[in-house]
Amino acid sequence: MELTELKWSYSGLKQFLTCPKQYYELKVAKNYTPQDTVQTLYGKEVHKAFEEHVVKGTPLPRNYHQYKPIMDVLLEIPGKRYTEYEMAMDKFMRPVGFHDKDYWVRGIADLMIIAGNEAYIIDYKTGNPRYADTKQLKLMALMAHAHFPQIDYVRAGLIFTSKFKFFPEEYDMKDYSALWEEFRPDLMRLTDSYTNDKWPTNPSGLCRKHCPVTTCTFHGGS
Repeated sequence: MELTELKWSYSGLKQFLTCPKQYYELKVAKNYTPQDTVQTLYGKEVHKAFEEHVVKGTPLPRNYHQYKPIMDVLLEIPGKRYTEYEMAMDKFMRPVGFHDKDYWVRGIADLMIIAGNEAYIIDYKTGNPRYADTKQLKLMALMAHAHFPQIDYVRAGLIFTSKFKFFPEEYDMKDYSALWEEFRPDLMRLTDSYTNDKWPTNPSGLCRKHCPVTTCTFHGGS
């Protein structure tokens, strides 16, 4: 398989890097279907509440009132707002529809605000900021530039709602090619696994409670 034959997203790539075996079982063989947990359902509810608040002005539910200061700051940013905005690119780095059969990479921006030649991209996280990973923001910035070529500069950030922590990033689109190259080593690893049909296990603390692949030797382990 060639790198350009892949179909990927950042969440899928991250899942592969965490454990190739899990990625294979869920995304290639499709032997398991991920089930929602209390944590994932909560995350979906928060995202939905934020989206409706930003788009429709719907008041935040009472149990999410503590997040209003976060929303107030975001609503003060001038520009055109896009929520849960779907973006995709083909192997030639051209923007395509999110569900087009020839997409190469795709992703969804929780909140994107475009003001002239600048964009603001925000990703909401309801998990532990200890595991903050800003590389997803880089991919969103690159795809935003492909879909909105006037964007020269991107200010982005992860907002961890549970701890009110913000992890900012900034990207200058004059570095567009170099920023894309940062994904190549990991994508080459994924391509190699497809080519050689090798999906090794990578046991970690996540095996204990967070892996749906019950037939794995390490399932439930430490």
